[in-house]
Amino acid sequence: MKSLSILGSTGSIGTNALKIAGMFTDKFRIKALAAKNNVLMLAQQIKKFSPDIAVVFDEQSAMDLKRITSGIDVEILYGDEGYKVAASYDQVDMVVAAMVGSAGLLPVLAAIEAGKDIALANKETLVMAGDIVIKSAEKKGVKILPVDSEHSAIFQCLSGQRKEDMDKILLTASGGPFLNLPSSGFDKIKPEDAINHPVWQMGKKISIDSATMMNKGLEVIEAKHLFEVSVDDIEVLIHPQSIVHSMVSFKDGTVIAQMGIPDMKGAIAYAMSYPKRLPIGQSFPDFNSIGSLSFKKPDTEKFPCIDLAFYAGKTGGTLPAVMNASNEIAVEAFLNRKISFTYIPEVIRKTMEKHFVIANPMLSDILEADLWARSIAAEQISG
Repeated sequence: MKSLSILGSTGSIGTNALKIAGMFTDKFRIKALAAKNNVLMLAQQIKKFSPDIAVVFDEQSAMDLKRITSGIDVEILYGDEGYKVAASYDQVDMVVAAMVGSAGLLPVLAAIEAGKDIALANKETLVMAGDIVIKSAEKKGVKILPVDSEHSAIFQCLSGQRKEDMDKILLTASGGPFLNLPSSGFDKIKPEDAINHPVWQMGKKISIDSATMMNKGLEVIEAKHLFEVSVDDIEVLIHPQSIVHSMVSFKDGTVIAQMGIPDMKGAIAYAMSYPKRLPIGQSFPDFNSIGSLSFKKPDTEKFPCIDLAFYAGKTGGTLPAVMNASNEIAVEAFLNRKISFTYIPEVIRKTMEKHFVIANPMLSDILEADLWARSIAAEQISG
């Protein structure tokens, strides 16, 4: 029996993790749940899974949750300290880190410090502080198991292989909703257009990142740290069918690919149950009806966020944190209709250009760079 803390339990990854836990009640029990402010859904999860601890973003949400769950034996906390408690709870074996954005970093570090294995869906944790996180995990003997479908695929492709035999990581991307839209039409893109992903069902922020292809850029940096490679050893390929979740090429010319339908439950279940596989009832790709699988290089003129991410990944230091923070501010502004879709990469680029990079940062340097970038990005938007 594995005891879980799910951070981001009301998001797409968190709800799927709970579905899997609900399918295998003999293998998983939920000890802590954390969300932002979706109090009604969190209350339903508390009633179903009976965690010891539940955490929300602020005091008002905590009061609302206490009122709704009156009579249920659950400790309700809020804020950064609450998230850290849920991440480091002594009754927990594994933390499913599914919080969105930079908010996931400190809870993941708290979980590692407490010796908890991490099922990592929050890519920003490694983008911001990959060196620190990986070193901390190695020091504590903690496993970091990838939940992103692409990184789970790479992890599976490398299983049983010698690291020194690897040639390159081939990171696949669906291309998002605007793959075939001419760049001349990008100025007309509205938030509701960008959220409407043709293949994957995701939250708003991740959907926008997929539309700009920043999501793939973040995944490049995440892969760099997870698999301890240079970004020069990572290639992005557009694969609209989203059947090949990623591939690894080896020095002898062999390529190993991991395939499946575009559904996150497979990757989530594998991380939660590793090294075992769970019979989750997932269907196989219908290759007869698919017919063919296609691949091509991304158009970085249409999607400049990819090049920005490769540059940040090569430069390292505090620059990836700056890139990530400015992207979060720009995406929020686009969702609130304050800037155009095409201005998102401009906000990121201008913020990165203004930053003086600290090459070997401490955690405090990274957090300070994050705050600085948010302020500078906000100036770009309001100015």
